Amino acid sequence: MSGEWQIMQIVILKDSVEVAAYGANIFIKQLQKKADSVLGLATGSTPVSLYQQLIAANKAGEVSFAKVTSFNLDEYLGLEGAHPQSYRYFMNQQLFDHLDIDTANTFVPPGDADDPIEACERYEMQIAAAGGIDIQLLGIGRNGHIGFNEPSSGLMSRTRVKTLTKATIEDNARFFATDEYQPHLSITMGIGTILDAKKVVLLATGEAKAEAIRATVEGALSASCPASALQLHRDAVLVLDEAAASQLSDCEFYKHIETENQKLQAKLAR
Repeated sequence: MSGEWQIMQIVILKDSVEVAAYGANIFIKQLQKKADSVLGLATGSTPVSLYQQLIAANKAGEVSFAKVTSFNLDEYLGLEGAHPQSYRYFMNQQLFDHLDIDTANTFVPPGDADDPIEACERYEMQIAAAGGIDIQLLGIGRNGHIGFNEPSSGLMSRTRVKTLTKATIEDNARFFATDEYQPHLSITMGIGTILDAKKVVLLATGEAKAEAIRATVEGALSASCPASALQLHRDAVLVLDEAAASQLSDCEFYKHIETENQKLQAKLAR
């Protein structure tokens, strides 16, 4: 369904609980509509509650993941999948091990690849062979990064090796022990790869993300805020709590637009 209202949809909710529920419902509806959906998934603290709701929906028989294929945004370069700090390990622990999904159809960039450049090219080919991503889940960093696309990333970049900024390394240090090796490189889907997804759902909660959200929604389209590239997407949904939305120029305006969107959707669904 096309329409101007569908571009950069801003949903502002009370708190992180409502954000996770809203996001999970988008994925549940997608799977109910298309059982063999190709999902783009993300790691980090923000998606965990959403994943818990998907697990609950799966166990309740509301959705099946048996025919699903998934592709994760990124992985630390230098960590094998069995490493407790790898994103493959995270996804297994937080989602895959609790679903009726075929793990052979779950793809995470190989952090232990002998040839990372070739691995990036192969990842792009695997996404294309699967028919492209139907719905891509995103979080956002304090500096506006999506995936590990840090500021200065090309807005049409593809899956590649990327150096992490000091800010991102510091933000992620809490997941590593003091004397534990923490990678400073990653393999990440590019911004262009993300924009190829048919639908994008970005979740953001907390005041620490407010400036990045303001730059994403109301700032200039710029490599200094990688998430601003979502302004170019035909179907991007930003699901925010009040704190993350606090620096937007007029939250009530965005809430009004969303109310009208919901009315339109209800009318068209009749």
